[in-house]
Amino acid sequence: MKLIFLYGPPAVGKLTVAKELARLTGFSLFHNHLTVDLVASLFPMGTKEYSGLVRKIRLALIGTAAQEKISGMIFTFVYGVETYKGRKDDMFVYDVIRTVSRYRGRVLFVKLTCETRELHRRLKHPARRLFKKVHIIKTLKSIRKNYNLDATIPFGKSFILDTTRRSPQRVARLIQHHYKL
Repeated sequence: MKLIFLYGPPAVGKLTVAKELARLTGFSLFHNHLTVDLVASLFPMGTKEYSGLVRKIRLALIGTAAQEKISGMIFTFVYGVETYKGRKDDMFVYDVIRTVSRYRGRVLFVKLTCETRELHRRLKHPARRLFKKVHIIKTLKSIRKNYNLDATIPFGKSFILDTTRRSPQRVARLIQHHYKL
């Protein structure tokens, strides 16, 4: 299995690009926010139970897909390095790599970036409220105080693309070409 691990800050265009890439490649799309919504229906966001279940469900789905030899999957993720506590997300990323590798799959990292002004404009899109995503500039600024959302995953090389002035279709085609999908 090839797992396209698409990451970047809120509103950078991960899901929009992922949908287009799925259309181009036939890969399955795992929109991570679906696990957030599922677990948040029972446990408050930020609790130990919430964090543990989200992690377990994501790893179980990715692992089962790899085990069943699904040829390709796209996973969206907001990767961040905590300002004061370190690299908690690294443990999850490492577990994803280990899980996919166990079944002879590969994780291909794609980091999306975008200018701040454009991110703020995109936060207002109605679909962000629908999925209960970050949609308020003040909230994003608060998150950025505690997390470096511009960090690059340190495990392997990331293909980095700026989405500020590129259409989702163009970004998806660049990913497809870069990784020969």
